[in-house]
Amino acid sequence: MILKELDIKNKDSLEYAHATFYGQEYSEALMVKERPVVVISPGGGYAYTSDRESEIIALQFLAKGYHAVVVRYSCHPAVYPTALLEFAAAVKEVRTHAAEWHVDTERLFVLGFSAGAHLVASFCSFWEKPFLSDALGCDKELLRPNGQVLCYPVITSGEHAHQGSFHSLLGDAYEEKKEELSMETQVNDSVPRTFVWHTFEDGSVPVQNSLLYVNALVEHGIHAEYHLFEHGGHGLGLGDRRTLSPSGKEDIPVVRPWIDLVHTWMGSV
Repeated sequence: MILKELDIKNKDSLEYAHATFYGQEYSEALMVKERPVVVISPGGGYAYTSDRESEIIALQFLAKGYHAVVVRYSCHPAVYPTALLEFAAAVKEVRTHAAEWHVDTERLFVLGFSAGAHLVASFCSFWEKPFLSDALGCDKELLRPNGQVLCYPVITSGEHAHQGSFHSLLGDAYEEKKEELSMETQVNDSVPRTFVWHTFEDGSVPVQNSLLYVNALVEHGIHAEYHLFEHGGHGLGLGDRRTLSPSGKEDIPVVRPWIDLVHTWMGSV
């Protein structure tokens, strides 16, 4: 396995901000020469990035034949668009080094959990905007995602909002920018095909977040796959003992198929 630390900082980044590339070793003995890559955005309400939704998730995708990147973006007190610029910088790094790292440039997927999924959805709506490519000094094509995966996502700043995420993300600009960052209103033709999953019983980020977003995708004719699992709360990770918190509430067998469903949706390696 290849491990590379990626510099994704911008002028407003906090000291810890970085990304880690987990790569498969290239081998002439293997038929697969270029591998898809998954760029992962952990959740944490924009207050931290969860250990239960980072390296352990990357390792599952490595085992399925992908490269993976975990983005440890700046959280509160850093505010928008700091984390978005960092996530975009990670994608830029992967595309810039695609030949060297044997990345399949037509299969670059971005995946996020909870508030990290809000970051991913923001990136997928804004990747073509000049403010990102200008800040990173690159052509917008280097930022292009081929698909996104949203796991129990924070989406709306409206009635069903996870208010804590938006307050942490926007700080003093909360009232000014909250509608702009309500992602069901920002779906456009640049958003790639999308996979979404949520649980009916999520008491922290209501399932209406996913429903609003999927409805917006349908209205724009963007291909989507959506799974609503009946049981399980928020922040489930893999849904088994490998991603349990001290509360022990995340061992939910019904949601465990999500990662295999995503693998099938992405297409086998």
